[in-house]
Amino acid sequence: MKKTLIVVDMQNDFIDGALGTEEAVQIVEKVRSKINEYRERKDEIIFTRDTHQEGYLNTNEGKHLPVVHCIEGSKGWEIREGLSGERDVIINKPTFGYIDWNKFDFEEVELVGLCTDICVVSNALIIKAMFPEIKVSVDAGCCAGVTVESHRAALTTMKMCQVEVIGE
Repeated sequence: MKKTLIVVDMQNDFIDGALGTEEAVQIVEKVRSKINEYRERKDEIIFTRDTHQEGYLNTNEGKHLPVVHCIEGSKGWEIREGLSGERDVIINKPTFGYIDWNKFDFEEVELVGLCTDICVVSNALIIKAMFPEIKVSVDAGCCAGVTVESHRAALTTMKMCQVEVIGE
């Protein structure tokens, strides 16, 4: 069975940049280990990259989250050095959830990354809705939220929607 790892927004701005947290810093090595497991098995790895443009503060998201982050081409927009490889797919997404997952042929999906309570939960639920019969899981130990409480709430939400939560 083909397994796919989706690494959500492991970008500098979410780790230790504009929207970084101590919890995000703490998961970097765990995420690196998870990526290496998938690489060793030659499984598919997809990275999402939150991508905004100049003028972000004038967007709907910017009005609700008025912190400039992940501006395309900036250091904060880049995926943390050493995580992505040349064979990995990188998807730039302008919003929380990527809506073209149907372009992929998934058999089983695992998600890790940032932030549990915004982009991880959005993508997990979109994928589960598009592919209701496949196993979709999230490794809680390889995710961090905006707060510890909102991280836990997102995990509960995903469980209720039949996304398997592992690594708690």
